[in-house]
Amino acid sequence: MAPAALAVFNTERDGVALETTSDSIDKVNLLKAKLKIDDGTATQEEKDIYQKSEWDAEKDKTQFRQYEDACDRVKNFYREQHEKQTVAYNLKARNDFKSKTRAEMTIWQAMEKLNTLIDESDPDTSLTQIEHLLQSAEAIRRDGKPRWFQLTGLIHDLGKLLFFFDAQGQWDVVGDTFPVGCAFDKGIIYPDTFKGNPDYNDPIYRSENGIYTPGCGMSDIMLSWGHDEYLYHIAKAQSTLPDEALAMIRYHSFYPWHSAGAYHHFMNEQDVRMLEAVRAFNPYDLYSKSDDVPSVEELKPYYLELIDEFFPNKVVKW
Repeated sequence: MAPAALAVFNTERDGVALETTSDSIDKVNLLKAKLKIDDGTATQEEKDIYQKSEWDAEKDKTQFRQYEDACDRVKNFYREQHEKQTVAYNLKARNDFKSKTRAEMTIWQAMEKLNTLIDESDPDTSLTQIEHLLQSAEAIRRDGKPRWFQLTGLIHDLGKLLFFFDAQGQWDVVGDTFPVGCAFDKGIIYPDTFKGNPDYNDPIYRSENGIYTPGCGMSDIMLSWGHDEYLYHIAKAQSTLPDEALAMIRYHSFYPWHSAGAYHHFMNEQDVRMLEAVRAFNPYDLYSKSDDVPSVEELKPYYLELIDEFFPNKVVKW
């Protein structure tokens, strides 16, 4: 069977709308990170990467010109996400994930497919999806990070393919993630929008620990389903990426944990190292965009070799 032969993509889905929402979410998180730098609470690594990025004072004025519009879009998105990400839905999503293979493709084929599905109907796009992925990976590579770190930067958003398989909408693909099955922490963006979630008034699910125990470890916590969780489970089962890389993939959108200090009472000793890894990765996720357009053809051989190093079976079951 040829790679991608099993693939059935929902081409009726609006990939540009998904990317617009995702970009709006990024803008909000980027501004929060910038405020950390301004008020002196950012780590030195965050400061260093910020200073090397395109987000200088002049460009901030342009990038955040429509910040209020972005917030409006984000709030409406999060209201839907917060109302629909229940324990019941998350159990079903994980069961559905395990029950079938949606496609069989190499990592590079998946990158090309995401490129096509999101960019082909957007004549105004300045950079393709592959170019954006390469920018993240190249920023990490320039800083001399390990090869597995570089690959993580390249693939960390590939889970967005979920939108074109069997996701129910944007709300179970993108957005900040959070635990289900315990109280929704105030550190989650727009916490008041959880009031419409059926779990909000459940006596167990609304308690601080819910269905978990303190110190159980973040690996035992069920995070809201989306592109992070989807890719994490794929990479965990089919790659040789180290635990730090898997944590970067799974937790990079878990802002309540790595940025707001929430849910730390569930952490174990390993999670301390994983949190450090995620915090080292996230500035690249936020700040790696630049005016330099990477040459896909020049970089492709290097990254194909990198992919083969950590995905030994080459063809990945999605």
